[in-house]
Amino acid sequence: MNVQLNHTIVAAHDKKASAQFLTDILGLEPSPPFGPFIPVQIPNGVTLDYMETDGDITPQHYAFLVSEDDFDTIFGRVQDAGLTYWADPYHHRRGEINHNDGGRGVYFDDPNGHNLEIITRPYGSGS
Repeated sequence: MNVQLNHTIVAAHDKKASAQFLTDILGLEPSPPFGPFIPVQIPNGVTLDYMETDGDITPQHYAFLVSEDDFDTIFGRVQDAGLTYWADPYHHRRGEINHNDGGRGVYFDDPNGHNLEIITRPYGSGS
C-alpha cells in the first residue's frame, strides 16, 4: 500500500500574511491562491493550504525535515526575524536548540500560534 499525505488545511486569521511568513522563513516560493486557500507547496509534494477564519484557532504542530545546511539558513532567518525559539515543544527551553537523534531541532511559533519545527534528523532515527 502506498499512502502519502497530500495536503492539509491550516487555519489563519490572515491567510496571505501567514502563508508569506512560512515561505519567507523556509525560503520557499509562494503559490497563487486556489479557491479559498493560499497554498504553500513543500518540496516533498505536501501542500499546506492556508484558509482564513474569524474564529479561535487551535494551534497545530508542523515539523519540517531539512538538511544541515538548510537548518543553518532557516534558523538564521528565525533569529533575524527576532522570533522566540525553543528546544522543546512545551516551550520550556527558550533560546536553545535540541540535538535529538544526533541532529538539530528548534521550535518557533507562526503568527497564529501554530508550533513550527525544523529538524535535521527524524525522531527515533539515531541513538
